[in-house]
Amino acid sequence: MSAITRDEVAHLARLSRLALTDDELDHYATQLDAIIESVAKVAEVAAEDVPPSSHALPLTNVFRADEVRQSLTPEQALSGAPAVEDDRFRVPRILGEEA
Repeated sequence: MSAITRDEVAHLARLSRLALTDDELDHYATQLDAIIESVAKVAEVAAEDVPPSSHALPLTNVFRADEVRQSLTPEQALSGAPAVEDDRFRVPRILGEEA
């Protein structure tokens, strides 16, 4: 028996304000059913003595420690910019924003 029906997919689509065709409802019902079955299989295997994890192997932080180093001056950073204004990169206005 399917874990999710076509009618349930149609209900979810309405809640999500998605207009799905009959073929899409059937397609998504099949896909969601397979996903639910896969999750159920994992739930069957999960044991109480096995802690949840996100990776099969333990991971450690591989980032280097932050340290202050010499960097570019504002003049050097802006030297290749096509346009500069008030020691900043000048870029075109977007989305009709006001100055």
